[in-house]
Amino acid sequence: MLKKKEIQVEDILLSLFARIEEVEERVKAYIFLDKEKILKEAKQERKKDLSFEIPVSVKDNICVENEPTRCASRILEGFKPPYDATVIKRLRQVGAILFGKTNMDEFAFGSSTETSAYQITRNPWNLEYVPGGSSGGSAAAVAADEAILALGSDTGGSIRQPAALCGIVGFKPTYGRVSRYGLIAFGSSLEQIGTLSKDVRDSALLLQVIAGFDEQDSTSSPLPVPDYLKYLEKGIKGFRIGIPEEYFISGLDKGVKERIEEAIKVFEGLGAKCTRVHLPHSKYALAVYYIIAPAEASSNLLRFDGVEYGLRKEEKDLFRMYEKTREEGFGKEAKRRIILGTYVLSKGYYEQYYSRAEKVRRLIIEDFRKVFEECDLLLAPTSPTPAWKIGEKIDNPLQMYLSDIFTIPANLAGIPAISVPCGFSEGLPVGLQILGRSFEEEKVLQAAYAYEQSTDWHRQRAKI
Repeated sequence: MLKKKEIQVEDILLSLFARIEEVEERVKAYIFLDKEKILKEAKQERKKDLSFEIPVSVKDNICVENEPTRCASRILEGFKPPYDATVIKRLRQVGAILFGKTNMDEFAFGSSTETSAYQITRNPWNLEYVPGGSSGGSAAAVAADEAILALGSDTGGSIRQPAALCGIVGFKPTYGRVSRYGLIAFGSSLEQIGTLSKDVRDSALLLQVIAGFDEQDSTSSPLPVPDYLKYLEKGIKGFRIGIPEEYFISGLDKGVKERIEEAIKVFEGLGAKCTRVHLPHSKYALAVYYIIAPAEASSNLLRFDGVEYGLRKEEKDLFRMYEKTREEGFGKEAKRRIILGTYVLSKGYYEQYYSRAEKVRRLIIEDFRKVFEECDLLLAPTSPTPAWKIGEKIDNPLQMYLSDIFTIPANLAGIPAISVPCGFSEGLPVGLQILGRSFEEEKVLQAAYAYEQSTDWHRQRAKI
């Protein structure tokens, strides 16, 4: 409609603002939204006649110049980055409209968006339930029609899991495919910026804009970026698809299992050959992740000390200032992970925990490498359960951590993975996860699109 000049970008923005006015008080997806600035930028972009004048909402841990970027934490109160993240620069270059900052678990520490220092985001399908996390604000905004597209970050499933719980599409690209420059770090060897959207085509469009080499990011890959849209219509006839036995554990929700089994039949009907495969070391992935991720987090969060930016609690001496600032600035889950990470990196425990975890990580990577010699893709549940009630797991960290059991292996291995809607369990959305070889996002998108076009789950909307 924009290309045909049937509407202006301002029409889209005003429509979103009207929807936000209607439902945001209940959903609480955004923690910063400057309507006047957004409309002003839209007028400036329209004069340039650019190709992608679409509003894109941004998770609060991705830097946007001169906009509050707080990682939903008190310790970054008042911080406005003096620069744009690379993904933001690339969006600006094609004319995208930056549309507010979305709520998240503090520093991406969580699976429910309940650890935010500012508010609890709610699932648009049932406001008594969590939207997942840590990109819960982005997922809820898209699911509630408060956003068209959104960026998130995925360290252990933080895009795919909330996408599954909110009934939308969430895509984590290969580690290195999208620049991490300007993403406030949690787990530097694990996290990747990705997309949240209403359908697979929109994810492909957004990924096309943000993907590619960035000399400002030492982990960025120089490999060329394919034209993702060209692959969507190719179908999956002849694809070899593996079904990992280890993802069908005893704790898997009955409704989730049934929806995944139904999805497998759809893939077979589309001409794919589905076979059972094994990833024997994936059972250790959760334990490995909760050693490596907190270790990297404790190192990355050392920089937040009240000296250069963010919260500062004035005290008589420097040490007490550090102590008071971090005590008041970090929430309970952030403190838990900092302490855990510092412990596993400390003298006497580094070899016992961190070093061994990295060795097991190598075995997990090798499992995927062997499986992908025989298979083009893998199919699995995204989350072992649908969304749960707000407050149900917040006081039980181990139960909360288990919600990422199926998403974490992809981050440890650095491979691409997408979650697409595949039905409902007890009235709440269920996500199907498709995993692929490193830097083969096009195959993942191809399969996700083929499945999506054979079902109508992505057309279902939350009745909020």
